Amino acid sequence: QVQLVESGGGLVQPGGSLRLSCAASGSIFSIRFMGWYRQVPGTERELVAGITSGVITKYADSVKGRFTISRDNAKNTMYLQMNSLSPEDTAVYYCTAKINYGLGVGDYWGQGTQVTVSS
Repeated sequence: QVQLVESGGGLVQPGGSLRLSCAASGSIFSIRFMGWYRQVPGTERELVAGITSGVITKYADSVKGRFTISRDNAKNTMYLQMNSLSPEDTAVYYCTAKINYGLGVGDYWGQGTQVTVSS
């Protein structure tokens, strides 16, 4: 059983910062890709940032220069540092990971954490 748990969401003023965390637990042999998606009600879930096991990163154009994704492989944890937040960043943020659990590989999702940027 593999579980992803996000934390760090909340309410922040425009221009502020938040740091999201995503901790993976359970029967984990290795973690390949990890990523953050976000979703606004009525729209499709979009990729915000991703990071491979080799620490290659990818960002959506809308967050480049403002968000930084990182991971701590020893802790099976991924982070998203979000700076210069704007109301357009308001969404539910989900973490995802492609995990080798020994007997196979599966894609897992967290439950989501709300980020609200408002004055």
